[in-house]
Amino acid sequence: MPALLRLSQTALSPAVLSKRPFFDAGAVVASAVAVLLLAGCGKTEAPAAAAGPGGKMPAPEVGVVTAALGDVGLVTELPGRLEASRVAQVRARAAGIVQKRLFVEGSEVKQGQPLFVIDPAPYQAALQTAQAQLARAQANLTQASALAQRYQPLVDAHAVSRQEYANAVAAEQQAQADVAAGKAAVQTAQINLSHASVTAPIAGRIGRALVTEGALVGQGESTPLAVIQQIHPVYVNFTQSAAEVMKLRRALEAGQLKRAAGKEAASIRVVLDDGSEYPLSGKLLFSDLTVDATTGQITLRAEVPNPKVELLPGLYVRVRLEQAQVADAITLPQQAVTRTQQGDKVTVVTAEGKLVPRTVKVGAARNNQWIVLEGLQAGEQVMVDGFQKLQMLPPGTPVKAVRWQAPGSVPQPAAPAGAAAAEAASTAKQ
Repeated sequence: MPALLRLSQTALSPAVLSKRPFFDAGAVVASAVAVLLLAGCGKTEAPAAAAGPGGKMPAPEVGVVTAALGDVGLVTELPGRLEASRVAQVRARAAGIVQKRLFVEGSEVKQGQPLFVIDPAPYQAALQTAQAQLARAQANLTQASALAQRYQPLVDAHAVSRQEYANAVAAEQQAQADVAAGKAAVQTAQINLSHASVTAPIAGRIGRALVTEGALVGQGESTPLAVIQQIHPVYVNFTQSAAEVMKLRRALEAGQLKRAAGKEAASIRVVLDDGSEYPLSGKLLFSDLTVDATTGQITLRAEVPNPKVELLPGLYVRVRLEQAQVADAITLPQQAVTRTQQGDKVTVVTAEGKLVPRTVKVGAARNNQWIVLEGLQAGEQVMVDGFQKLQMLPPGTPVKAVRWQAPGSVPQPAAPAGAAAAEAASTAKQ
């Protein structure tokens, strides 16, 4: 090649051109083309060397996961609403003017804690009147008892008539009844006086006061004063379709599913409106025995601990409930499954690096993963990442399988395709 370059340079030199009788333009062009072709041949050798041994490009890497069998819980996500476990309305049971409010709105109150003071003066007067009437009745009883005791020996001596003795005994009994009525009147007056001090019927968080000082309450009806709600724990009420419940029962009876074992009550998780999951789990209390005729839904209730009062009554949430488990199931990331009208498909990577499409049967979803019921075998590698790389390559191009890592997980060493098979083969030879 250097000799040809020198030859072309000599042909194009001014000395040679000056000796020619006329300027040969065709020769000049031919010499220039020859130089360019030779230079191009010299540059084509570099990419062939960069492609690697044998002049082949390396196989593109794709992320895969290895299918593994296991028991997978079927988690159902249902809409629900939070409700206080106990709700009590504080009402005025005594009529009068509200004199004081003894609590801070929105605070925690204890059972029996005073909340309002109603003017007690009328009830104190009524109590004093009842006590005075009781004292009078007790005095009459003392007098009647003494007279009856004095007449008893005189009747035997015929000093008094039996009629007079009978009247004395009757007066004594009537005085005893008056004393009993007086005690009841005193007790009633004490109760009415105690109602002038309104106390909390339950422990919990009290809302805003519904009346202010100076308000007249309890006239003809028990006026509501405030509301106390106990929200630790808190209830969550949610509904499930009756058709889903019947389908689940038939699958359990047929042996396709098994009940979630290990706990006395089914565990539930609460998902808030922002998509975050409440850290504490709850337990299912009961499911209704009847179906709502208008909606076809069955009502369920769960109890969730709420020590930090993060869950508030009336809040709409999502409830994740594990009602059954699928035995010997395979889970795959959702991005590994292509869902079409013709069926669900995945791409299996063989030990030789070949891509094989596979039709599978997909069940429910759990934690951004599909539960694969049919179509895969344990140990097969399923392609999860790298689909865009293969769009620019011809069909049948072999690939290199590496272990796929979920976003946010700790990276692990790559597992090339066929590594497990090669290791098993070497072990068998030994």
